[in-house]
Amino acid sequence: MTREPIRLVVLISGGGTTLQNLLDRIADGRLRAAVVGVVSSRADAFGLERARRAGVPAVVVPKGQAEATWAAIRGFNPDLVILGGWLNLLPIPDDYRERVLNIHPALLPAFGGRGMYGQRVHEAVLASGVVESGCTVHFADNSYDTGPILVQKRVPVLPTDTPATLAARVFEAECEAYPEAISALASPT
Repeated sequence: MTREPIRLVVLISGGGTTLQNLLDRIADGRLRAAVVGVVSSRADAFGLERARRAGVPAVVVPKGQAEATWAAIRGFNPDLVILGGWLNLLPIPDDYRERVLNIHPALLPAFGGRGMYGQRVHEAVLASGVVESGCTVHFADNSYDTGPILVQKRVPVLPTDTPATLAARVFEAECEAYPEAISALASPT
């Protein structure tokens, strides 16, 4: 008997590139999962169009409405909740503890915390002079970037890097790290 694919709900606030990566990997068989729903904090998020094109149901719950966000998530009955560019701290209820994943564009615990997202992270990495960066997949908790780490991928920081070139290299690592973490949780040893 084959196990059902792990059911994912992806939370977005913008372009949905993480959502698209997961959808592509599911479609080509590299990730045994199903995106059963998308929740966006913004009605103008392009990720909603990505969900529509893929036939994935999506809802919009404006920022700051935690109860309504969890009601939408629960309506999809997911195994895991994937924060895919969700830019809001979402309190995690007890029944979803260690069922919500986040990805951060640096090697936590460095360059994490409130206000550290997107280009800000890459600017801070470059300003620090470190020679290595990467990404971290971790369980989300009720603080920024402090939950238990599941997967880290490393990339070099090059002397010629700009925040944009470093971000592109880190995103390539993210495209590997998130599916790896989801697969590990879907098939515990």
